[in-house]
Order: sequence, then C-alpha cells, then structure tokens
Amino acid sequence: MALSTKLMLRQGQSLVMTPQLLQAIKLLQFSNVELSAFVEEELERNPLLERADERPDPILEEISPSADRWGEDGPESGPIDLHQEGDWATDSMVADQRTLEADLGTEVSNSFDVERATSPAEQMSPLEGSGLSATSWNGASGGADGEPADLEAYVAARVTLHDHLAEQLSLAVSAPADRLIGLSLIDAVDEAGYLTETIESVAERLGASPENVSAVLFKIQQFDPSGIAARNLSECLALQLRERNRLDPAMQALLDNLPLLAKRDFSSLRKLCGVDEEDFAEMVAEIRRLDPKPGRAFGGGVVQSVVPDVTVRAAPDGSWHIELNPEGLPRVLVNQTYAARISRAKGTAADKSFVASCLQTANWLTKSLEQRARTILKVSTEIVRQQDAFFAHGVEHLRPLNLKTIADAIGMHESTVSRVTSNKYMACPRGLFELKYFFTASIPARTGGESHSAEAVRFRIKQLIEHEPVANVLSDDAIVVKLKEQNIDIARRTVAKYRESLRIPSSVERRREKMAMHQRSA
Repeated sequence: MALSTKLMLRQGQSLVMTPQLLQAIKLLQFSNVELSAFVEEELERNPLLERADERPDPILEEISPSADRWGEDGPESGPIDLHQEGDWATDSMVADQRTLEADLGTEVSNSFDVERATSPAEQMSPLEGSGLSATSWNGASGGADGEPADLEAYVAARVTLHDHLAEQLSLAVSAPADRLIGLSLIDAVDEAGYLTETIESVAERLGASPENVSAVLFKIQQFDPSGIAARNLSECLALQLRERNRLDPAMQALLDNLPLLAKRDFSSLRKLCGVDEEDFAEMVAEIRRLDPKPGRAFGGGVVQSVVPDVTVRAAPDGSWHIELNPEGLPRVLVNQTYAARISRAKGTAADKSFVASCLQTANWLTKSLEQRARTILKVSTEIVRQQDAFFAHGVEHLRPLNLKTIADAIGMHESTVSRVTSNKYMACPRGLFELKYFFTASIPARTGGESHSAEAVRFRIKQLIEHEPVANVLSDDAIVVKLKEQNIDIARRTVAKYRESLRIPSSVERRREKMAMHQRSA
C-alpha cells in the first residue's frame, strides 16, 4: 500500500476548559474564608463591581422560603432547580463563552436584580457647601465635649508573649549587651513558648560567646510563664517542676524517658525511676497537671472561627428547615449605571476592551456566586433527607452514605458533590459538622438487613469502653462479641483500628490505669 500526504477537513465537538470554567470549578470548592478573599481581590481589580452589604439578598429571598424544606414526601418543588442536569460549572459556563457587543450601553445583564445607582448629583450630601463636614456632623465620631466616641480606640491592646517577656527582661537584665542577647532569644521563642534557635546560632549571629548566651537564657527561663524558652518538651516540664520544687532524681528520670511514657510502658519506667506503683502514679499525675505549651496563654495568630454555610433547624411539623447562612455569602453587584456611562464616553479601543472584559467578568462572578449558593443548598437538602435519623436521634443512627448516592439523587456529577462538600459546614441542633462528616463507609449487618455506618460503629465502641467496669476491661475480641450481639459484623483488626483512631489505649493499658486510680481512691 502506497503512502502519500493529503489534506483532510475534520469537524468535531469538544469541551474547552476556559479560564473562567477553571475558576468556576475552584470557586465551588472554596471555603468561606477563601471565597471572601477571592471576592475582595475581584472588587479591587474590577471597577464595575460593588458591595451589596446594605441591600437585600435575592439569593436568600428566592431560595430559602420555598426550597429549603422537606418532609416525608421528599423535597418540595421550588426555584431550587438549577436548570440543568449535569455539573453546574460545566453546563452554565459553556453558555457564557460569548463576546460582548461593541455598544456596552445597549443591554447590561445582571443576575442579581441590581438597583440602579443614583447619579452623583443625587448622592450629594446636604451638608456640602455649608462649611460642615460629614465627619464633624456625625455624632458617632465625636461627642459634645470633643472627645471621640469610638470606644475601640481606648480598649487596651492584648499583651503578646514577646511584650510580656521583654518587660521582664528590662527589669531582670541591666547590661546593654545582655539585653540585646535577651531580645534576640525572645524573638526566637515561638507561639507555644519554645526556643526555636540554638544557643550556638544566636552566639554566632550576635558575635557573643555561647556561655554568655546560655547565662541570659537561664534568666529568661525563670520568667513568667513557667517553662518558657525551653528547647524541648522535657526541659519545659523540668522548668515547671523545678519552680514547684518537685524535680527530684526520680522525676528527672521520668522526664528523660518521655517516649516510654507516650507508649504507656509503665513497667519499664518504674524500674528506671526506682519507685513503686503508687509513687509512679503520683508522678504521672503531676506531669499531667503541667502545661506543655506555656506560651499559648498569650494567644498566637488570628484564630479563624468556622462559619457554617448551611443552618438546619427543626420545623413545627416535624420536618427540617434548611437555609443558607447569609454571613457566608459574599454579595456583589454590577454597577450598570457606571458601565453604561463609560460605554457612552469617548475612549480608545483599549479602554473599550478593558471595560468589556470587566463587565464580562463581573457578570460571570455574580452568576457563579448565585449558582454556587443554589448548589450548596441542593446538596445540603439531600444530605439532610438521607441522614434524617441522625438529626432526630443522634450518631448511633448515622447511615452509610457515599457521594454517588447524593449525586444520583440530585442529578449532578459525583465530582461536583465532592467539591461542594469540601470545606463546607452545617450547623444543626446537634452541633457543627463538616459536610464530609455525613459520608461514611458501611459495615455489613451480621444477619443481613441494613448496613451500619462506620462512624456509628466507632461511637458504639467508645460507649462500650467508657462504661466497662474496672474488674472486667473489654479486650478487642470482647468488643467484637458485643458488637455482633448488636447485629454488627466486624473484624477484630477493624475494632483495633477504630479504637486507635479514637486514641483509646489497649485493654492492658486501660486495666493498669483503672487499677491505679482505684487504689488511689481507696
């Protein structure tokens, strides 16, 4: 067969992953904090976007009243329909790949029912031209006696660990060179209160002798809080015990063998310390009363609290009321008036192209935020429907659930459900849970019937161990027998794995601890 070259025309269809489509997929997976940061960047970058904090939220007004309830017959019909059957990021964004018309003022679309912005003349304050500024007229910024009413300006700032140690250093050390060394050592103390730099590196950096640095470090380790500026956990505990006058040779031997204490090898530790069982129990109790992180009392970085994306509460008719949390929904609007004004103004082709790009991005963002909220609500509603027994009766009634079950029920792709449930939280009468919490593996029943959730089985194991008597500590084999009596078919190694995930020691270690506690109480 002869080979030759020729030209051929071929026509086909393929889904192109545009930058907006890729960003939409990431937008669905963002948490509240990540989404807020992304929206803030877009507000700074795009002049056509503005905040909508003071305006009603059309997402909640449209979705919550009619699409957030379900009873025994399943979810009620309402505007929760996403107008597509597959992945919302794929189906809705492909239709968004069109160019804008040259005249930007003919029609400006916005998915949020934006209120028209007023003109600059309408926004003019009645105080302008009267010689009084809005700041001086506003009673919130000043009082009758001229003293500002902003009380936050007078609230004392929280004392940091660095400031607390530096203040003690100024009183304990008088030599300028030693103060410089002390400040360098304090700068090397982390949020937990540990020294993160070696004495040799500090001495080399400052051009001082290691002996002088060690002497200053010894003084700092006497500061409050006790155990500060330690180089490891053993030294931190030793500093606290020395202050309490409890650092004897037996206690020092215990601190030198903390890995054995973590492994609960009590018999080896008693031999190394040279004490009997009663004294050893008192030593371990003394260790547990110490603070392994003395610097945490002063706080560290900004603690970001978890804000739930969805709230669930019981309705009077026995169903569950599911709604989006407005605090987790960044709301932005497209300034249509500003876009129309710029489009009518004279400008270069580059200016027109920039405005068109900004308008397209703004419309895409508002539509994506609305679609993201609808998707989260739809997935959460189905999760509540599937796990109704959990919300009504507790963890023991948690059902095994996977992503495919939710995806098939709501007509979405499994990957979309996975993105929706990542870093999203649900607040309900039983607490705050990540959406991933409701997806657990299944453990078959012994005599057939409905399977058990792995999380529910883990909870039952914890309950059995907590209620075990001192004289009859349950081994893993005994727990298997008790679970089989409850129609749960589980292997011993699975029980051991669940027990270790709960950080529960073995039956031998639990028996030793309970016997020691029983002897102390007697």
